[in-house]
Amino acid sequence: MLTLAIFTISCNSTEPKTASASANDQNFSAGQSGVRDDESQKDILKVAMGSPDHTTLVKAIDVASYQDVLANPGPFTVFAPTDEAFKKLPEGTLESLMKPEAKEDLRNILQYHVYIGSISTDNMKDGQVLNQANMEDVKIGVKDGKYTVNGANIIASVPCSNGIVHIIDAVLLPPKE
Repeated sequence: MLTLAIFTISCNSTEPKTASASANDQNFSAGQSGVRDDESQKDILKVAMGSPDHTTLVKAIDVASYQDVLANPGPFTVFAPTDEAFKKLPEGTLESLMKPEAKEDLRNILQYHVYIGSISTDNMKDGQVLNQANMEDVKIGVKDGKYTVNGANIIASVPCSNGIVHIIDAVLLPPKE
């Protein structure tokens, strides 16, 4: 009878339960990009966020509200321009794209860097055309063991949990309509 009384008291307790307290500490308003996991292979977004050479890209992803897309399961191939690549854009271009009123233009440019599917350089062929997330095409070049996308050099590749990141030395700009 004493055991039943203790059980009843503990079930009726108004003290917060440990599970509830930790659940309240989490930010459930964040999407896939808000998931914390320090043990699994990093997704594309986390790889970009951890790179000292991609701070401009990460800021652009944030401004365009594109974080959750790149954290989703994919698979994706992302051609990720370095900070130096962004510096090659005409003066004022990056600043104007980072304004709230240019969000759709920025998102279109970011989508032009994303292929739906995972393609390593081993599977790339000279002249191969990839249809990007914004429905525009990019062209792969392969010559003397070097790979390019629309003329931008692929300087490194990083496998991720949801695809692959190919680091490139130029920003890809969609064709003008």
